[in-house]
Amino acid sequence: MTPRLRLLAFAGMILIGLGWGLSMPLSKIAVSSGHQHFGLIFWQLVIGAVLLAGINRIRRRPLPTGWAQWRTWIVLALTGSLIPSVAFYSAISHLPAGIVAIVISLVPMMAFPIAMALGLERFAARRFSGLLLGLVGTILLILPDASFGTDAGTGLGAGLGDPAMLRWLPVALIAPLCYAIEGNYVSRWGTAGLDPFQVMLGACLVAATLVLPAALVSGQFISPFRAFEAPEQALVIYALISVLAYSGYVWLVGVAGAVFAVQVSYLVTGFGVVASLVFLGERYSPLIWLAFALVLAGIFLVQPRRQQTLAEDASIGENAHRAS
Repeated sequence: MTPRLRLLAFAGMILIGLGWGLSMPLSKIAVSSGHQHFGLIFWQLVIGAVLLAGINRIRRRPLPTGWAQWRTWIVLALTGSLIPSVAFYSAISHLPAGIVAIVISLVPMMAFPIAMALGLERFAARRFSGLLLGLVGTILLILPDASFGTDAGTGLGAGLGDPAMLRWLPVALIAPLCYAIEGNYVSRWGTAGLDPFQVMLGACLVAATLVLPAALVSGQFISPFRAFEAPEQALVIYALISVLAYSGYVWLVGVAGAVFAVQVSYLVTGFGVVASLVFLGERYSPLIWLAFALVLAGIFLVQPRRQQTLAEDASIGENAHRAS
């Protein structure tokens, strides 16, 4: 990896982390009026597909429709959109946005053993220590004494010591597990010659087709003719940010590898905590800021790998360069 490409990888990781971090309070606002996961996911996917279709039209890059492309879209629709989104929206309805942002940072810890099992990464003490440092920071953040919340009346100040919140923690953990699987899938098997925008457009269309019947049958479909208030505005903004950040994430996996790319989850944690503080009024103790510093230190210990060891990774990188 050249110095210029390494710098681009770090810059891309920061921007992606910022976008996804902002999505935490936006998602909390979106569910505040009682909107449920299937309805939210459907419109998030539709908005993203419209944006991506416009981008692909401008770029004059039609979607190829071979079996390899369909397989990629189906896998990414399930592991990168439908399953983690259901878990995410369900959890954030009951957990503080800051805690959900913290849970997302567990992606690297889940991705690392998967990557080694697939032969994508080799054990390295420095990288492993960086992952452990991030894990220690995460553990500090989720201690009951971490004092999440705005006031006693909201129940947010109990941290994860509140049994009502603990019940939703396993649900929240489904999302980072899916993202870890997805990142390693892209790194190992590539994207079938699709660039990031083509990958996202196809995955959005597949996922929207799958989730629409669930939204209708469950009664969770959100009418587009309802009053367009703060929850609906938050959903639109979140959808736009999400699709751009996700496309950037696919590019990042291609040029830097899955284990480095998932370090973006640490930045999501940091930006998510700060954004929740600013927009939702959640307050944090000094212990949280100490944990945040440990998480950032963990990021910088995990450097992009200097050499691509698999032909599939090289192919992904070429596609990402052409897309940029």
